[in-house]
Amino acid sequence: METRHTVVDTDLGPITLIATRGPDGDAVSGLYFRSHRRRPAAADLGTPVPVAEDLLLGEAATQLVDYLGGRRLAFELPLAAAGDGFQQRVWALLGLVPRGTTTTYGEIAARLGDRSLAWQVGQAVGANPLCVIVPCHRVIGANGSLTGYAGGLRRKQALLALEEQDARVAGRLF
Repeated sequence: METRHTVVDTDLGPITLIATRGPDGDAVSGLYFRSHRRRPAAADLGTPVPVAEDLLLGEAATQLVDYLGGRRLAFELPLAAAGDGFQQRVWALLGLVPRGTTTTYGEIAARLGDRSLAWQVGQAVGANPLCVIVPCHRVIGANGSLTGYAGGLRRKQALLALEEQDARVAGRLF
């Protein structure tokens, strides 16, 4: 498997995008902020490539910048997040949380069939290697508080504010 990465300047700071080439082709496999919790070691990021020289990473960068600028509402990229079966199920449910809305760890656990799995859900959400693209920022505490985010609470709040504003304009909230 070949791994490569590029760094994109965004309104949320520099973001490292990682792509892998596996048996099923090229896919985006990581999105990390500079101060990201659980950021892979530099050696695991793969070969650095200029964004303009990599078709997939170039498209991912364009979609990311457009998303953060409010010009795109969803991502259309091949994804390959590495994780165990439980993590994959949690990340799939994250992808179903509508833009402009939030959910809780307990609600995701309930969708998995057992509300007592909320802590494990939190661990899986925190391990999401494709934050922003797989919208883990839409998960909040049971009391409505902003809880941990691998990119920091300031970024989580900015993403939620961007999406809430878009949803209000579209008439989907309140």
